[in-house]
Amino acid sequence: MSRKKQKKTYYDDDDGRVIAPMNVEGMPWYAPKPKKPEIPGEQPAQLSQKEERLYRRAALRAGLLVAGIYGICGFIVIVIILLVCHAL
Repeated sequence: MSRKKQKKTYYDDDDGRVIAPMNVEGMPWYAPKPKKPEIPGEQPAQLSQKEERLYRRAALRAGLLVAGIYGICGFIVIVIILLVCHAL
């Protein structure tokens, strides 16, 4: 029986999702993804300088908040470790 005439096996639990894509550049079967056609008239929204500044400031504040929380937690852990080690 040749490979072309074999029927593919279909499984009931197969929903068609790709777990690990094997379309990797450099492989013989590599096929680049087709580029999406640009829709004329549709452009990304342009932000004013004030809006852009507000977004940057908000992102900076969020990053500093996360860094501050990690810093405080790290300081607390170090203090607890020093107290435990000093008590022994």
